[in-house]
Amino acid sequence: QVQLVESGGGLVQAGGSLRLSCVASGRTLSPYGVGWFRQAPGKDREFVAVIRWNGKRTYYADSVKGRFTISRDNAKNTVWLQMNSLKPDDTAVYYCAADGDEDRLRLGVCDYWGQGTQVTVSS
Repeated sequence: QVQLVESGGGLVQAGGSLRLSCVASGRTLSPYGVGWFRQAPGKDREFVAVIRWNGKRTYYADSVKGRFTISRDNAKNTVWLQMNSLKPDDTAVYYCAADGDEDRLRLGVCDYWGQGTQVTVSS
């Protein structure tokens, strides 16, 4: 089992930045791709970004491309999401998830999920 814990959320003004962390415990995160997803009030959960198990490939939703960066350090069992130029539309609960299958991960069909961290962007 892999336990995932997100942190780093908070309240920020539009144009600001936040860095979310996803720390794994229980097992090494190395074999797993990791993704960030978000869910705004009244909306479905949506894909934000995914990073391959070895960090050599990343994918982003069009809405965050050029503003968000996903990265990982397997030695620290940690994945980050650097969020710059934040917009009010980025307001959501952000979740990290892990799965051994990259296709499943990108679809949000993941074996492991964190509890989420709230990001609120004020205008």
